Amino acid sequence: MQIQGIGAIVTGGGSGLGEATARALASRGARVAILDLGRSKAADVAKSIGDAAIFCEADVANEEQVTAALDRAVQQFGGIQVAVNCAGIGTAGRTVDKAGKPFDLKLFELTLRVNLVGTFNVVRLAAARMSTNQPNDENERGVIVNTASAAAFEGQIGQCAYSASKGGVVGMTLPIARDLSAVGIRVNTIAPGLFATPMLMMLPQEARDYLASQIPFPRRLGKPPEFAALACHIVENPMLNGETIRLDGAIRMQPK
Repeated sequence: MQIQGIGAIVTGGGSGLGEATARALASRGARVAILDLGRSKAADVAKSIGDAAIFCEADVANEEQVTAALDRAVQQFGGIQVAVNCAGIGTAGRTVDKAGKPFDLKLFELTLRVNLVGTFNVVRLAAARMSTNQPNDENERGVIVNTASAAAFEGQIGQCAYSASKGGVVGMTLPIARDLSAVGIRVNTIAPGLFATPMLMMLPQEARDYLASQIPFPRRLGKPPEFAALACHIVENPMLNGETIRLDGAIRMQPK
């Protein structure tokens, strides 16, 4: 699918991977709706991109808010052809800690609500709107790109909730791609490794250097524009469908 002239939505576009993706799509000629929470910097990101971007405040797991955001994007752009899901939270805690306290069930549920339920909520609502698009020469009506994590495959100590949420995103990629093939919508997932996102950059430099040293090559943290470049390639390559692509410099996460 050609990016020039399309309408796109990017969740979690106020920072990190989502911001880089929104900027990359806009630089290639897309009009982009950035979906994020009101407390994020998404409004500033949209303003800095210019006329090609709008900010839509939305909790990805809230049906009404996402519906309103998508309807606004469709009205503004004349339709949406691409959805990139980058919204997510990171949580940590052992199943039972050293004091014998079990993991907080509400925190587990929140992690799944944002990372897994939120992703599916955007997928289903965006796909419903994409299904009414006129198909292009490849009979495509839309492309959806989700974000998982290397933790979906090698969850570390304390990542039970996070790994479960990202493993769910990986697990639903193929069946959703099969579901939506009937209406010409492709679905893929990117599973990034260690990237220089705001969450990771809050760690001390020593800790960041240690993490980077665990990556075989290139021996550094990933850069958000590298994630964005892959997201754009997925949009443009019609044979990529139903796939989860690791973007991690060949790292395989150790227990801790």
